[in-house]
Amino acid sequence: MNFKRKKALILINASAGTGKAGLNSLSIIRRFAEKGYEPVVYPIIPGTDLVSENLLEEYEGKVDVVLCSGGDGTLNHVVQAVMRMTQKPRIAYLPSGSTNDFAKALGIPADFEKALDTAVQGRIFRCDIGQLNDKYFNYVAAFGAFSAISYATDQQLKNILGHAAYIVSAVSDLYENIHYSRHIRIESDDFQIEDDFIFGAVCNSVYVAGFTVFNDVDVTLDDGKMEILMIKTPQTASDLQGILNALQKGNLDHPFLVFKHISSVRITSPDYIDWTVDGEFGGSYKETLIRVNQQAVPIMRRAMHS
Repeated sequence: MNFKRKKALILINASAGTGKAGLNSLSIIRRFAEKGYEPVVYPIIPGTDLVSENLLEEYEGKVDVVLCSGGDGTLNHVVQAVMRMTQKPRIAYLPSGSTNDFAKALGIPADFEKALDTAVQGRIFRCDIGQLNDKYFNYVAAFGAFSAISYATDQQLKNILGHAAYIVSAVSDLYENIHYSRHIRIESDDFQIEDDFIFGAVCNSVYVAGFTVFNDVDVTLDDGKMEILMIKTPQTASDLQGILNALQKGNLDHPFLVFKHISSVRITSPDYIDWTVDGEFGGSYKETLIRVNQQAVPIMRRAMHS
């Protein structure tokens, strides 16, 4: 038999989310083998050589598809590596994290069997990828009040409580977060704004930390644009309540909110700003350039008829 199998690099982060990703390993291997792939399987073990960046560098040009099973942070590490590759393999994603925001935005089913079908025989979708200075992100780069919750929340707590763990962390750090404020200048091709802000995010998803951020906004993942949302520092309790009401109702025209579609934006401050990218720490900068790499990576998405 001269049949030559395609190769699939399968990366499994068993510590993500509920910690159940490893239990499905045999099902993943079998399905790819049945579809004509030679599966090459590795566990992702942070703090060792077995991390996505190292493994993808080793297998560049040698695999047709790379599947990652884990949370949005796991996918971020895969995308970081793929963006630096000359020959980009297709990415398949089996979400098993605590919130799986980007999977929801892509339309990847939460059900394991349906998600596996998507990974093996979905359609290829060329997705926009954000870039914050020299780091890439799939769906969100954020700073300010509550933005650090996703990476600062204890993994064991997330494994036990899932999305509720973020609520627990938010409440416990409420005082510190409410009093966060930075003086910031925002510069894009279409606008310039300078003011004090408590929060900012550049998103390619309607979902962030398990919440629906943009209720009535058409978010497209391959148009070369992302959405920036900035919240100005409230001066009174009434201001804060007005902001919360506006966000709840999806009123993005509120005077304390800045909402724009951007392809690039420069954010500068006299103070260092700590950034979160896809739920992980993204660095601390006084000057940050964010831009969109349009249709930069091929990701498997659910077929239209399924």
